[in-house]
Amino acid sequence: MPTSHPRVIVVLTDRQRWDTTGTHGNPAGVTPEFDRLAREGTLVEQAITPNPACAPARAALQTGRFPTAAGVHRNGLPLGADVPTLATAFRAAGYVTGYIGTWHLAGGEHPDGPVPPERRGGYEKWLASDRLEFTSDAYRTVLYDEAGEPVRLPGYRSDALIDAAVRFVADHHEQPFLLFLSLLEPYHQNATDDCPAPAGYRERFEGRWLPPDLAVLGPGVAQGGAHRHIGGYLGRIKRVDEGVGRLRDCLRSLGIEDDTVLAWTADHGSHFRTRDGDDGRSAHEASVRVPFVLTGPGFRGGGHIRQPVSTVDLMPTLLDAAGIPVPEGVHGRSLRPLVGGGSELDRPFSVFVQISQDVMGRAIRTDRWKYVVTATDGPDTWHERPVDRYREAELYDLAADPYELENLVGLTSHRRVADGLRDALGAWLKEVEGAAPVVEAAAPRAPDRRSPFPLPEQRVPWEGVRFGHT
Repeated sequence: MPTSHPRVIVVLTDRQRWDTTGTHGNPAGVTPEFDRLAREGTLVEQAITPNPACAPARAALQTGRFPTAAGVHRNGLPLGADVPTLATAFRAAGYVTGYIGTWHLAGGEHPDGPVPPERRGGYEKWLASDRLEFTSDAYRTVLYDEAGEPVRLPGYRSDALIDAAVRFVADHHEQPFLLFLSLLEPYHQNATDDCPAPAGYRERFEGRWLPPDLAVLGPGVAQGGAHRHIGGYLGRIKRVDEGVGRLRDCLRSLGIEDDTVLAWTADHGSHFRTRDGDDGRSAHEASVRVPFVLTGPGFRGGGHIRQPVSTVDLMPTLLDAAGIPVPEGVHGRSLRPLVGGGSELDRPFSVFVQISQDVMGRAIRTDRWKYVVTATDGPDTWHERPVDRYREAELYDLAADPYELENLVGLTSHRRVADGLRDALGAWLKEVEGAAPVVEAAAPRAPDRRSPFPLPEQRVPWEGVRFGHT
């Protein structure tokens, strides 16, 4: 089969922080396979999820649209059957499409039952649960096949799913296929509020590493937070990393590794309840920044994509790599022009984030700055009604404060920076949501001269740069 129609595999983890990988500086040795992919392929250094909640992020990955446009702004909403997806586009191009793992886009009516065919996003081959955390635990994995029949898989859960992926690849390797492998790890087990790693894996990583945000903010968090969970969390990622290595061995043994695009990313990260009562759902780096790497045709030896990009770009990137037209209405854009040090003059310098489950907020992330606004008029976050007014809530200088420990919002010294970011956010809101809400400036305050963080540069770095896609 020509590499113009490569096989495609997506590996998706759940709540995996960007800084769990060695290539991002983690010293614990958790991800040697991810790091190898980053060296051999293309690493997206600053990948940002379009929404730090499971279903909205997954809807964006499947559709290339921001969650509100995909109709899934919060958990518990189904992905509409009329929205073009990865699967429908690849199927129309003659690919076999398969989905294995946790889906979280069926609407939530029956989280422990089978997903109806019309709510499977167009995937043909199916071995999944809508909420895998409701149908499995670490060593008991139950999913549903195309007929809606339960299937129990042996072994540790991520191993069981990767074994199923290996079987799918072996069964379909002589034809073009799209396989989306969606793992629950390192997401915690709801029923026990724990991160059950394979035997011995938690102990390997207890006390090995704790990022500054969790070290500073974690003590006193309900149920122990990261101090209780980090060993199991890292142990689960380690086992997934080993499993991806086995999956790559399968590609090598079948002689199709060179003709297979493999992408690995996460739906969103986790701040371990240090920023709110949940593990994510805030605009902080711990929640919105995720690992993202690609390899295979078009991405091998691609180096690093250093500018911030959104994982909403995954869908058009994979379609572009396979020579398949991108459907109308897609917000994302292919990353292929950025591979190998390339650039796009009209690509936005900022990344847009929607937050719309527990709090109604919007954010943008540039290479240096994070700017967050929240709704002021008592929004109905469950039904996502239009918001007329936001207020500035957070501003971080990521160059000086990468773990966002000092909120600079309202500082008179940073007013010009905030004004430029507000304009950029307004452009995103108009383009993606067709909205032009008022954004109120935060109450002014004087800078603390004892702060170790530098004042912003005099020149605003986005002057003369396009804000949006149009």
